[in-house]
Formats: sequence, structure tokens, C-alpha cells
Amino acid sequence: MNGDDKRRVLDPESDVAALKALTHPLRIRLLGLLRADGPATATELAAATGESSAATSYHLRVLAKYAFVTEAEQRDGRERRWRSVHEVTSWSSRAMAESPGGGDFVGAMRRRQIQHLTEAVERHEGDMAAGRLDPAWLEPAGISDLLPRLTPESLGELWQTFESKLAELTDRDAADPNARRTVLFTAGLPLAPRESAPATEPDAGATEDAAGTP
Repeated sequence: MNGDDKRRVLDPESDVAALKALTHPLRIRLLGLLRADGPATATELAAATGESSAATSYHLRVLAKYAFVTEAEQRDGRERRWRSVHEVTSWSSRAMAESPGGGDFVGAMRRRQIQHLTEAVERHEGDMAAGRLDPAWLEPAGISDLLPRLTPESLGELWQTFESKLAELTDRDAADPNARRTVLFTAGLPLAPRESAPATEPDAGATEDAAGTP
């Protein structure tokens, strides 16, 4: 997969049908599983999601119709295997906000991302407890919810810096046997001032530091 194939950028004007197709919660989940765990059959995905193989097969065909997934190399020829075409799906938030139905699409994707975070926390904790991950992951792993004060320009610069550094580190670790698929969540959600401040202001943000300590 080359650099141009890693990202699928959705246009709310030209990709209306694709956007509508992707808002289905099971399709979002199937695409996420293929990206996280690699190629799979409809039967394997049915077992992972608790759905019927008929349902996963149908929704995989819909995803294929709009070029989100495609057939993968077959192992034995008895059952079709699928893979994600891209590693990331992205869009312009401003363009989505200005398009009919764009807000619904972004909302559906955000809800699925929150669900994914919950699932990832549970899986990570289970993997650590069962010894499936090296203890070296204890220190860098963590979640933070900081509350910095930033301008729109600074928030945009922060995203660019983050994505650039992530690409650099991903390329560096590509062949390292110690590298593991890492669920990495990021959010930048500005908040308007409250109309009336609460009597006691909350802490600036509950966070885990860089060492992963609450």
C-alpha cells in the first residue's frame, strides 16, 4: 500500500451515496475490524460482531460497492476474504457542516469512535492482565483529557504537527518486531464559555502523564 492509498478523503458533494452507506453502524464496525485486524471472511466478521454471516456478507458488498473494501488474497478458495482499501477515512469538517446530511454523518462517526474507545480500553486491559502484551507497554500507554486554551490557528497547527510526527514514527517502526497495532484517539473540541459559571470550577483536566500514571 503506497502513501496515496492510505487515506480516503470523502467529498460531501461527490460522495453522497458513499457517505450514506458508511453511516450504517455495522458497516462502520466491519470497516474498523478489517483495518485493525487485517483481511477476514464474512463468517469471521460475523463471529466478531455477533451478527449473522448473511448480514456481514451483505454489508461487506455494500462497502465494496463504494470502494471502502475489496477482495483480499484467498487462502483456500472456499470463502471470499475482504480487506480494507485504505487505512484512514477523512473529510473536511467545514464542508460536511455546510452539506445536507453532513452533520448526521459526522455525528454517526463520532458515536462509533466513542464506542471504539470503550472497546479498545477493555481489550487493552484484558491483554495486559493476560500477559499478551509486554510490561514495557505499561508506561507509555494512557489516556488524557487536557483543557488547553488555543486559537483556531493553533489547534490546526497542533493537528498538522501531530499527524506529521505520527507518520514519521510509523515509518520508523514499520519493520520493528516490537511494534504493535496501537489504538490512538485524538480530539480537539473547542467549548464556548458557560453562560453562568458553576460555583466550583472543575480541575483543568483529569489526565495520565506521559508515563501513563493517573
